[in-house]
Amino acid sequence: MNATPSLRTPVQMLRDGAAAHDGAMLTFVDIRPDGSFAEETRSYRELLANGERIAAALAGEGMKAGESFALVMPNHPEFVDAMVGSELAATIFVPIDPRTRGARLAFMLRFAGCRGAIVAPEAIGALAEVIADVPDLGWVWVLGDAAPPLTGVRVATLAQAIAGAGAPPVDPGADLARPMQMLYTSGTTGDPKAILAPYARYAAVSTFGPLLRVRDDDTLYTGLSFTHANAQLITLGNALAMQLPLVVSRRFSKSRLWEILGHYGCTVFNLLGGMAVAIYAEPPSPRDRQHKVRMVLSAGMPPSMWHDFETRFGVDVLEFFGAAEGGLTINLPGAGPIGSIGKPPAGTICAILDEDDRECPPGVQGEMCFRPETGDTPPVEYFRNPEASAAKTRGGWFRTGDIGYKDADGWVFFSHRAGDAIRRNGDFVNAVQIEAEIAAMNGVGDVHVYGAATADNAPGEKEVVAAIVPAGDFDPLSVFAHCRQQIGSAAMPSLVQIVSEIPKTASEKPQARHLITMLGAPDAVIFGPSGPTTITLGRATQ
Repeated sequence: MNATPSLRTPVQMLRDGAAAHDGAMLTFVDIRPDGSFAEETRSYRELLANGERIAAALAGEGMKAGESFALVMPNHPEFVDAMVGSELAATIFVPIDPRTRGARLAFMLRFAGCRGAIVAPEAIGALAEVIADVPDLGWVWVLGDAAPPLTGVRVATLAQAIAGAGAPPVDPGADLARPMQMLYTSGTTGDPKAILAPYARYAAVSTFGPLLRVRDDDTLYTGLSFTHANAQLITLGNALAMQLPLVVSRRFSKSRLWEILGHYGCTVFNLLGGMAVAIYAEPPSPRDRQHKVRMVLSAGMPPSMWHDFETRFGVDVLEFFGAAEGGLTINLPGAGPIGSIGKPPAGTICAILDEDDRECPPGVQGEMCFRPETGDTPPVEYFRNPEASAAKTRGGWFRTGDIGYKDADGWVFFSHRAGDAIRRNGDFVNAVQIEAEIAAMNGVGDVHVYGAATADNAPGEKEVVAAIVPAGDFDPLSVFAHCRQQIGSAAMPSLVQIVSEIPKTASEKPQARHLITMLGAPDAVIFGPSGPTTITLGRATQ
């Protein structure tokens, strides 16, 4: 790019887009019980008009500038309406995965100080169970035609809330420094942290399209949740910034993916590592090539599957890395070695640092850290957690907590999340490689490989567990023979766990902690190389 693109908030992008486009630009797709597609669309003008109505309704509930409310829903068009309304009301929205339950849901609402929530019908039951633990919650708007009563809060349908609203608040104007939302981290080790993200962050990521080789004639697609930064910033943000048509699935469907992409003429879509494995595990079909997709923006494509994925589906893979708080590396198609997450864009430094903040030589693993070439400290703010904010940017580096290394030419390779490596018999096992091999087997619907400490493991050691969702006839013992033949006995799983579904986050990341709980249950279906077996979890796992 020859010039630095101007930074704009979503409302500014929509106003620019509305001046150039009259028709629908966002298409939301859901799959009906009979298998047909249900559609809802939004034009830029509709998003602005709906946003003004929601801003007025927020003002009617007494919401003041800087106060927060939650969005607890899958990918409905009302999510984007509410984003716009929040900007016009100068409030802060808090995206929450609608599958969140119990104490975790109560914590996320309470910690963020949510004064209200816009909720999908399927999430009302979970909210009702914790409403007494969220004393600041004063109002709830429900999508759809009915709003069941909830103790202690004002409840209405979203349509009722909008119909009863007065005039919208005074337009606060664009302010890139103003907080836009709180994005919760995954919280794999304790309560999740809330990233207090300003409009400047959204505006900056929305300029990445040209860096990611997105073109002016592309139609984008995402099946990831808007409660996750990838879908909301990378896909939606760049679609709005570049005024591109965008197709959004309410929920990701690996079995209908290529049909949806072909039906809507999509040319670029995003996926995360676990999704690639699940997509590739689907039986080959003529639909694998009946589409216009030219490029997949991937974050975590298994190296052993990379070439086969491109060949089978007729696409180019652009591999990139980016955390919700910051940092970016890009491996353009054909530019870097397969398996690399790329190099940082111009103006950014990515260093691999050891425990003493010394840069690691090529091939040696350390923490992936980022900072601007100017030496400025990357801004990161965790809501009500200054200690975590300071630790994340200690020494002027944005510290990802991810472990990787560089090759001799400076290409960055991701290894694992700090603390997530699987150590068995003194060696670290490559779970991604095992996943890719198992995903290619007939009869595997989905797979996730993770580590679980049992009572028989030495301290720091874990068993390598392959959690598998069978698809049709499947022999669990065949996994051991297949892996032994393809990648050797040192890399094959210790155990095969048969499950009906692999629990995943809103970003389609498998949740090993839930699989571990299932592994230790009395009704767990577990196989070792010799047949059915049982295990006793160790303290490190529990």
